[in-house]
Amino acid sequence: MVVIVSVFTILLALVYVVVVLFFRRGWKRISPVAGFPANPHTKVSVLIAARNEEAIIAETIEDILKQDYPKHLLELIIVDDHSTDKTAEVVASYAGQGAQLIRLNENQALNSYKKKAITEAINKATGELVITTDADCRMGNKWLRTIVGFYEATDSKLISSPVLYFKEKSLFERLQTLEFLYLIGLGASSIGNKMPSTCNGANLAYRRDVFFELKGFKGIDDLASGDDELFLHKVASAYPNSIGFCKSEDAVVYTYAKSTLKEFIRQRKRWASKSTRYKDKKIVVLGVAIWAFNVMIFANVILGFFNPQFLLLAGLVLLLKATVELIFLVPLTRFARRSGLIAILPVLTLLHILYIIYIGVAGNSGKYVWKERLVR
Repeated sequence: MVVIVSVFTILLALVYVVVVLFFRRGWKRISPVAGFPANPHTKVSVLIAARNEEAIIAETIEDILKQDYPKHLLELIIVDDHSTDKTAEVVASYAGQGAQLIRLNENQALNSYKKKAITEAINKATGELVITTDADCRMGNKWLRTIVGFYEATDSKLISSPVLYFKEKSLFERLQTLEFLYLIGLGASSIGNKMPSTCNGANLAYRRDVFFELKGFKGIDDLASGDDELFLHKVASAYPNSIGFCKSEDAVVYTYAKSTLKEFIRQRKRWASKSTRYKDKKIVVLGVAIWAFNVMIFANVILGFFNPQFLLLAGLVLLLKATVELIFLVPLTRFARRSGLIAILPVLTLLHILYIIYIGVAGNSGKYVWKERLVR
């Protein structure tokens, strides 16, 4: 038994190392975006689906309206998703500055209100390029100009851009920031390796005509989440060489980590639920292998109470895991100007094992709460 468990653990560890180094290569292959166009010519539609965001949405609207981008080439459309607070009233107060408000008013319950909201906004939009973000995001005034510059230079059909956490108030939130940076890096790296797998809808751009050409969210509209990476998969299937990542500090969108463990678990269950709909089996197999790797580390620790050899193996594999993650995260934290987060990597490496094991099961085994709704 010792030999079998040891060999299986070592094989999975080697797979993990190779995969992370492969992603490290993908990040390196993405060229940084240098500057932005002096005279952009693309009309842009910025879309936000909002539900009960009265406390913060005004800041997001202000950031978008203050963009260093020609006003005649920018439209902002915000869809109020049945808010029970004053979100719609806040949005309506910016009507004189160009913010357009749509209110959802379906007669029957949906499982994917966000996809419905985005579809309604795109139907009304007139921009060539659609950019989605969230109601709790912040961005610098070069955000649009940078993404559009990348679009005009590359003619990409879909562009993923960085999303980072900021203004953390606790160690728990800083751990989320480092882990989320890891996820954003994986998504960017998969694009760099010409194997797009994931992105984030808080900073996602795509051509409006491509959305209609691919029939929007048809085929994935029964799942509450997935308006970002499942749509990415549709575009990548049709246009495999037209997916880009805008690697620029000016293209970053900032948002907030979850303040409680309960909120964090709900968010990650939602993200993990999308994996049940992946059509690219290589991504599924890779995800299962990484999950199994973490399970084996945990199993070795448990078995170590009965046989010290397992505990030694767990320690060596943990060291290998932390080392390769360090190699991957150092350039990412430099890009984000958050190199100090590396100091908490040992804590994250340990907690990440339990988190991956739990979310790998919980995220694919039922319903979850999102925006005060029980969905699947």
